[in-house]
Amino acid sequence: MPRVIGLCMVIATVLIAAASDTEFAFATRPLVIATSPGVKDPIAALGSAFEVAHPGVRVQVAVDTSLDLRRTIAGMENRGRSFIGSGPIHLVAPGGDELITRLEQKYYVLPDTKALYATEQLVLVAPESLSEAPESFEALEKRNQIRIAVADRTTRLGVETERVLSSLRLKGKPLDMASDQEGILDHLLSGEADVGIMFGHQAARFPDRIRILATAPADLYKPVPHSVAMERYCPDRALCEEFLRFVTSAEAQSLLKRLGYGPGKVPQNPIQVPIP
Repeated sequence: MPRVIGLCMVIATVLIAAASDTEFAFATRPLVIATSPGVKDPIAALGSAFEVAHPGVRVQVAVDTSLDLRRTIAGMENRGRSFIGSGPIHLVAPGGDELITRLEQKYYVLPDTKALYATEQLVLVAPESLSEAPESFEALEKRNQIRIAVADRTTRLGVETERVLSSLRLKGKPLDMASDQEGILDHLLSGEADVGIMFGHQAARFPDRIRILATAPADLYKPVPHSVAMERYCPDRALCEEFLRFVTSAEAQSLLKRLGYGPGKVPQNPIQVPIP
C-alpha cells in the first residue's frame, strides 16, 4: 500500500528509509507522486493497484495544496538539475488540470507526458429508502413535486449543478439549498429532500446510505479533468512511463469508476518519455 505523506517530508522520509533498511531500499524502485488533497484518494488507489502489478515498486503519495505544490516544485527547480536529479518527485497530479498547464508552460513538467486519468462527474442520488426514484436527470421534469437538494451557488458544485438545471429547464423545481455535499447528504437522510445532486466521487463514499441513480450528461456542464504528468527531472523516467500508461488502462479505469469518477482518456499518441 502506498504511503501518504506531506510533501515537505518526502526527502527526509526517503533518506531515513534508505538508512534504516538498506536491503529493502535497494530491493524496490520508489515512485513518488506529488498531489493535492482533493485527489489524494484516487491517486493512492492507483498507486496500490500499480504496486500489485509491479511488486518491486514502492509508491509514495506526497500531499500538499496546489499553491504549496507549485511553490515547492519552483523551489526545487531553482536549485538546479543536480538536486532534482537525485530528488524524490517523479510525477505531479494536482486537483484539476489548471496547475499542470502552468507547470507545462514553465517546463516544470515534461511536455507530452500528461495522462488524463479521470474526470469529476455530477450524479443524481437518492436515499436507499426511496422506492420510486427517477431513473435519469431528464426524468426529474416529469416529477412536479420532487424536492431536489443542491449545493450553494457559491461552491463549485453549486455552479455546475446550476448549469445542469438550466440546461434541462429544471430551475423551477422545488430546490432545497444546502451549504455543501455534506449538507445535501444530511437533507436527504433527514427527509428534507427526495433526491440530490452531488459529485460522483463524494456520493460513492456512502454506498450504504444513498444510491446513485444517474450521471449527468457531460455536455450540460463542465466536468473537471484530472491528469498526471512527469516532473522534468524525474529520476526514473521508464517507471513513470509505465505508470502513465497504467492510469488509462482498463484495470485502472474500472477502479476509478468504482470510486465515482468519470472516464479518463487514452492519449491519441502513446506516451513516450524522452530519455535524457
